[in-house]
Amino acid sequence: MGTEEAITSIIRLVGGQDNINNVWHCMTRLRFDLVDDNKVDQSEIKKLPGVLGAQIQSDQFQIIIGPKVNGWYEQLLTALGQKAPAAPRGKQERKSLVSLFMDTVSGVFGPIVPAIAGAGMIKGLLAGLVALQVVPAKSDTVIIIDLIASGVFYFLPFFLAVSAAKIFKTNEYLAAAVAACLMYPSLIEAAKALAAHQDGAASAFWLLDAVPVPVFNYASSVIPVIFSILALSYIHRWVDRFMPDILKTVFTPTLTLFLAALAALVIIGPIGIWLGKALAWFIEGLFSVSASFAGLIVGAIRPVAILTGMHHAMTPIALQNFSDRGYDMLMPMMFMANMAIAGATFAIWRISRDRQEKTVTLSAAISALLGITEPALFGVLTRYKKAFIAATVASSLASAFIAFFGVRLYGYILSSIFSLPAYIGPYFVFAISGVAMALILSFVLTTMLVGREP
Repeated sequence: MGTEEAITSIIRLVGGQDNINNVWHCMTRLRFDLVDDNKVDQSEIKKLPGVLGAQIQSDQFQIIIGPKVNGWYEQLLTALGQKAPAAPRGKQERKSLVSLFMDTVSGVFGPIVPAIAGAGMIKGLLAGLVALQVVPAKSDTVIIIDLIASGVFYFLPFFLAVSAAKIFKTNEYLAAAVAACLMYPSLIEAAKALAAHQDGAASAFWLLDAVPVPVFNYASSVIPVIFSILALSYIHRWVDRFMPDILKTVFTPTLTLFLAALAALVIIGPIGIWLGKALAWFIEGLFSVSASFAGLIVGAIRPVAILTGMHHAMTPIALQNFSDRGYDMLMPMMFMANMAIAGATFAIWRISRDRQEKTVTLSAAISALLGITEPALFGVLTRYKKAFIAATVASSLASAFIAFFGVRLYGYILSSIFSLPAYIGPYFVFAISGVAMALILSFVLTTMLVGREP
């Protein structure tokens, strides 16, 4: 039996095309969102040539393929008619909003995990080399390695746009065009000028002197892009439905791009940014109540903030604290969150049985330990919701612990395991204890929670 026959059998054994809500893949697995999991014949699927295993986990049916998963995925799309099937949405509607959101983020990030994992590892190692003074911080070597590592994160909207277009079943090139609008130099440069309080910096551009386009920097953004492409998918279908056939070739993409880009620039993008700013104001208010309470809450929301791209809103608060007070207590909490994410990811690495997945997970865990958590969050923890919860709990408790003892930083530094020397002083023992708590607690909780799943 060849791959094509195996794919045909898979569709039949998962309950047929009408039982498939959505399908995507990660590094080693085909992942199905099914209407009815009871229709799956796992035992027969496991017998198919090329299939290394199958399981239902985290509301997904997963078929383990290994390194050849992308080829299987492409053939699966061909067998399904180059698109995910139009199935009843019964099961999808029963999911909680949080579960649906994380499934969507997981589906969008799954195909681009190799890029962010590789870049994250390089970035984390570079931070370690600089912290250990192996290479000078302002050398050309650092500039070159950093541009290799940071390019993926800076231009993340383009990667997200293409991947989200596949999930939301819309044109990938129109999606990239919408991302390009958000990343256009004139917008980014205006946002930088506004942030630097330069004279004459505009807070918005005006379309026809009537429609304001707020000035924001969308580099590295996540939620604005994903929701913009979701809007694009609906706009594209709506325009195509009403456009006469003779005009579709030219005017459907024209009108779709204009409306989708305008929606992204005027509504969706600014909402995402303002949500981040609201998060920053909320955190400032927490510290006025109690540092320990702030630690408990900040530690809990930090993983979610990174997941949604709103964590950048916390950085200005920390920088302002350095300026106003000479120290900051927020960045140590970010450190605890990173260590908790690393601990949970190490636990998934230990639990996982698939060799290829173990390699990717280990890379993501080390990257998180070095201060770059995106590969761990997007590539691993969004697929294991209980592990994400474990990391959140550990982050919250460890952050509350260090806040109670007043752990603080006196200068901006990456939240990496190599940052520990910056804490040497009266709070060092509490910082070390917090790191140990975050790592061990998240590791143990993940092992207890995820280890029980089939």
